[in-house]
Amino acid sequence: MNLALIGYGKMGREIEKSAIEKGHDIILKIDKGNRHELDSAEFRSADVAIEFTTPETAFENIRACFIAGVPVVCGTTGWTDRMDEAERLCSENGQAFFYASNFSIGVNILFRLNRWLAGAMNKFPEYEVEVSEVHHIHKKDAPSGTAIKLAEEIISGIDRKTGWENGPVGGADKFSVLSERTGEVPGDHTVRYISGSDILEIKHRSLTRRGFASGAIMAAEYIKGKKGVFKMDDLLNI
Repeated sequence: MNLALIGYGKMGREIEKSAIEKGHDIILKIDKGNRHELDSAEFRSADVAIEFTTPETAFENIRACFIAGVPVVCGTTGWTDRMDEAERLCSENGQAFFYASNFSIGVNILFRLNRWLAGAMNKFPEYEVEVSEVHHIHKKDAPSGTAIKLAEEIISGIDRKTGWENGPVGGADKFSVLSERTGEVPGDHTVRYISGSDILEIKHRSLTRRGFASGAIMAAEYIKGKKGVFKMDDLLNI
């Protein structure tokens, strides 16, 4: 498979390694200095583009993929207030778009556990809930997209919670999402239920970026030749 990388930072380099190990070719690497190549014949020849950039640039990169007729896998977080628009453009242009806030298989199993646990804890109002996440100092958005998804799933499952706040909360109907940026931590996410007598936690800790890269390559392999909008649930079928 011929892949184009949009974003060639630490994550882009890790994806490149995983792609080559799996026998794929990287035909183009686009970063800040050569974004104009999104309009090139070389880019249009890619089977799939994988986009890991910044919240400020992700949407326009995705739009450029649709215009070029290149299926796109996006792992950038912090821009998803425009997700409805991106999905509409995908449909209007007859393209393929795969988005995940986290491509780790373990994290996506955590999402499934989180949904089940929220439904179970809905019956036990004596438990307070909080989400915490820790990432490296280079991550620009806080909370992480993964933490936001965990929080949204909790709201869907627990009737007494109607929202979350990034930090301490002032009302019983909301809960905290706590963010920390330190060192080079690839990503830790914890959901914690606290009562006066015990604490229940589910947690995922990423040891390297390799798991994210491998998942992104799996997503690219999955959408080649397809049309529509896809998520990790489609890929993993769990």
